[in-house]
Amino acid sequence: MGSGAGNFLKLVLKNFDVIVGPVLSLAYPLYASVRAIETKSPVDDQQWLPYWVLYSMITLFELTFAKFLQWIPIWPYAKLMITGWLVLPYFSGAAYVYHHYVRPFIVNPQTVNIWYVPSKKDPSGKPGDILTAAEKYIQENGTEAFENMITKADKSSKKHTHAL
Repeated sequence: MGSGAGNFLKLVLKNFDVIVGPVLSLAYPLYASVRAIETKSPVDDQQWLPYWVLYSMITLFELTFAKFLQWIPIWPYAKLMITGWLVLPYFSGAAYVYHHYVRPFIVNPQTVNIWYVPSKKDPSGKPGDILTAAEKYIQENGTEAFENMITKADKSSKKHTHAL
């Protein structure tokens, strides 16, 4: 009888990530997310909404690099540790990662802009951005002409907004 229990324990330890992974990464967060929906407190929302964003990012990473990850034997355990850190309330990892890394991309994209493409330069050697174009227009046509153009554009956009 002792060897049967020992074999079962070996099986459980050998497949720990397969057994615990779905419970830790899906079942518990699902339960906690439903509870968060039912409370009026925004505190639990700040843990579980970011968790699902990050879990989706991990899943996309896994799908994208599946062929590569199959050659890394510690990946399932590393993912389990990362997921545990994101999920467990003691660490609140999901809220931490969201507020320190994901949120700056969304709220203030000027801080870290991964989509930055340098603007083309005009013949004068200045960058061809909107401020440079506005300054050039004012120099050529005067401040009053620029203000008239802004007023006209503002009225035009209000007409389009009211039409919608």
